[in-house]
Amino acid sequence: MSKAPVEHVATFVAGAGGPPLTAEAVRAWAPVGVLDWLEPGVAADVCFPLAPESLVDRRLALRAAASPSGADVIVQPKAGRRKRLLLADMDSTMIGQECVDELAEFAGIRQPIAKITEWAMRGELAFEPALCERVALLAGLPVAVIETILAERVTFTPGAQTLVATMRANGAYAALVSGGFTLFAERIAAALGFDEARANRLETREGRITGIVLPPIAGAAAKRAALEELRERLALPAEATLAVGDGANDLDMLAAAGLGVAYHAKPKVAQAAAARVDRADLRALLFAQGYRRADFVLG
Repeated sequence: MSKAPVEHVATFVAGAGGPPLTAEAVRAWAPVGVLDWLEPGVAADVCFPLAPESLVDRRLALRAAASPSGADVIVQPKAGRRKRLLLADMDSTMIGQECVDELAEFAGIRQPIAKITEWAMRGELAFEPALCERVALLAGLPVAVIETILAERVTFTPGAQTLVATMRANGAYAALVSGGFTLFAERIAAALGFDEARANRLETREGRITGIVLPPIAGAAAKRAALEELRERLALPAEATLAVGDGANDLDMLAAAGLGVAYHAKPKVAQAAAARVDRADLRALLFAQGYRRADFVLG
């Protein structure tokens, strides 16, 4: 039996460096519903009634329509779109790097480790043994190289600081949940303005990495558990949560969130997630919540 239609919203966001959105283009993709500009030429909402069982098909249809023009689209129920808990992956999501690969560069073994990283993030290898295998190859590396990587190589993803600052200014709690390492995550979380960071712990001895990841290893299950724990602690319904990530170890977390966003993600993740951002920057997650450009904290 078909359920009664409820108000939904499709948020269209122009790709970074791509052509601006036009009303004509948006109307060609979504001819029915009220059009509301969140930032002229950059992001627009179109609201319309939709039976819940038609949501997946409408998402696919709108994505197929907008994608050739370089635009992203997120479709969701309008009620509850403003989120109060953000969980974000770190590597290749909030920052542009994979920290284990940067460590491997200093060890002179970037290529073999980067291949394992790619396979694990694509879901072609189990995360936990792949992480242990890579870290074992880093045994003997000076811990001091982490300071060099943080200072010289780590770059924040465009929109990362704005996403965190704007959500926190509006009462949301933000947690960085990484399958990487606390030696990176705690510093990066503080710089980006997160409330907390969770990640794996590298064993070190006499100023060097021993090649051991201290248990318990934070993989996919730990990320989902973090979302559920924080949601319970903050007394939030599931729909009040937003999660974003790019790799296979983020899939459980994305599935458990009210809105799970695959950000410039690996194919398996992009296909499975309820929402995806392939071309825009992280500010798209603010537009998806109904924030207007004038509401943003930071640029």
